[in-house]
Amino acid sequence: MELAQAVGANVRRLRIQAGISLADLASAAGMSKTTLHGIELGQANPTLSTLWALATALRVSLGELLDTGSPTVEVVRADDDRPHVRGDAVSARLLHRIRLRGTVEVYDIEIDQAVQNSDAHLAGVHECLVLSRGRVTTGPAESPIELAAGDSVHFDAAHPHTYQGHHRNNRAVLLMLHPEQ
Repeated sequence: MELAQAVGANVRRLRIQAGISLADLASAAGMSKTTLHGIELGQANPTLSTLWALATALRVSLGELLDTGSPTVEVVRADDDRPHVRGDAVSARLLHRIRLRGTVEVYDIEIDQAVQNSDAHLAGVHECLVLSRGRVTTGPAESPIELAAGDSVHFDAAHPHTYQGHHRNNRAVLLMLHPEQ
């Protein structure tokens, strides 16, 4: 789905869920009804400032507006065409959107060339890895994915999974997502 269409569908869905009229949301976000209507129809490419204004007015995260849905194992390559917005000084590309109530642990990890097979974690635990340097193979043990610098993967870690580096210096940020107990 094209980003403008995904944003439009998300804004409309969230507006309706919140019970807010088009006019009220437009006013709260500081825009005209015509502009908001164009966004909801997927006929506009709103700026980062406009998206933040809508997210604030809807009381949701920016990612909620950019979400295009995701499969069980989601791989994002460094050069993938993903939801991307620009502001005056910041450019942001949504890698993964993970819904969770619980705890997020953030690790700076190095991955050696040896293979590490990890047993399944508790039900509901997910891992999200963003590779910053090197090349690694990781993910579900039955279907590991090779990643290069700038790629990322999100998967259900309640199943056996694996890690293996292919260079001497493989580095990543790992998010361990633990559900509320």
